[in-house]
This record gives sequence, C-alpha cells and structure tokens, in this order.
Amino acid sequence: MFEERDLGEDVASVRDAHAPDALVLSAASDFETLPPEQAEDLGLLVDSLDPATYPAAWLPDDAPRLLARYAGSEFTIGLPGDGSVAWTRQTDPPVVLVKPRVEGSPESFVDFLVAEALVQVGLDAPEGFLPFFGERYRDLDDALPLSPNATYQVAAALYDGWLGCHTRETFADWPADHPRVGEAWVDAGERIAGRVDGLPGEVARGETDFADATELACAAIKHDLDLPAPFAALATSAYRHHGAEYAVTWAEKTFEEL
Repeated sequence: MFEERDLGEDVASVRDAHAPDALVLSAASDFETLPPEQAEDLGLLVDSLDPATYPAAWLPDDAPRLLARYAGSEFTIGLPGDGSVAWTRQTDPPVVLVKPRVEGSPESFVDFLVAEALVQVGLDAPEGFLPFFGERYRDLDDALPLSPNATYQVAAALYDGWLGCHTRETFADWPADHPRVGEAWVDAGERIAGRVDGLPGEVARGETDFADATELACAAIKHDLDLPAPFAALATSAYRHHGAEYAVTWAEKTFEEL
C-alpha cells in the first residue's frame, strides 16, 4: 500500500529543516479518508501508531457522517478536501502521504506540495480543521447560515488559511533558497491571483457561492496575495495568533454585513 518516496535535494533539505524524522510515502491508491485497515498498514513502516479521537460534542447534530466517523475511535487519516498530499502525526515518526492523483502534474509542483506538507508537519499545528476548531466548530456552524457540507468546506478553508498565515514567510524565501520548489510556489500563486479580486462581487451576484469563495481566498494566503474584504481580515497576524476564535468572529461579522 505504501512505499518510501525518493526526494530531490531541495525537498530533502526542506525536510531536514522542518520535519527531519518524517517519512514521505507514495500511496498505492487514491483516498479522501484512508480506511482504518489501510491506515494500520503504516504500522509496518513506523515505530508506533497513536490514533486520534475527538469528542462527539464538538459536532453539530447534522454534521456530515464522514466527519463524525473521523472524530471517532477508528484509525483514519485525511478528509475530503485535503488535496493530493496528506500528512499525519498519528504515527511516530510523522508521515506525509502522496496520492496517485498527482500523476501527470509537473514534478516541481508535486515537490512543492510535499515540501509544503513537511513545513506543516513541523508547525506542530492541529491535524485538520476539526481539532483546530474543537468545541468552537459548533459556534462556527451557528455563525454560518449554510448547509452542513458548505460549513464543512468553509471550516476546512479557514484552517488552510490559518496554516498559510504560518507558512507564507517560509515559502517566500524558497525562490532564493530552493529555486525549483520556490518557482512552483510563485507559479501556483500567479494562477489564482487574478481570480481573488472579484470574489466579493461574484458572491453578491450569486455567481460563486460563499464556501467556494472562502476556499479560493484562503488558498491564496500561503502565496502572500492581497485579498479583498471580507477575506483580507484572514490574511493577518491577528488570525495567525488567535486562530479558531478569530475565525468564528470573522464568520459572525461577515454574515451580519451580507
């Protein structure tokens, strides 16, 4: 199911700097949430497993079923929306998993995704949006007049944006320090730069829903792009330092003004 992935010199250098013990593995099959029986195969490659569980009280009654399963006692890794590279610290050492869906993508971009995951592993940040929000997930759900799936999408985006507030300074040094992955970071930012300016108008006209707009805006944070209101308030040191509490307040104020 898994095999160790060869790393280029630049990605290996990022690992040495941010997560020197981490294993980078290629997965044999794609997944959104890795099933317990496959996740447990990691036990053959790591020293120990420590499955995370989260209180059911954190979840609204209508939370997506997959999220409730993720919070439970089964050993699961990843959630829909995690993208082509996932990571976990439920193993010792931590693991970065590269999914087969990356095939066909430029090698430099895949290496950037792996390097990004290694930086995130080194942050000692919560593993996913559910432990990031914790009991405040219910408050976020109350603040957003959206469906359970759309609330899930916004929560995942807000967590991604918070990570971006922590990583963007590191990434900004990469064009000089690690040119190949640094250029991939710049290129990915340029591809979305022209799409974020018009987001408020698109949402107002019903051309883009709020969850999709939040997802795109929060993805732009790690690229250090300028964002329009109300998303600009997320690309701030205040969000970096106050995390979930700030995100809930942002959601409340945003929908008071819409």
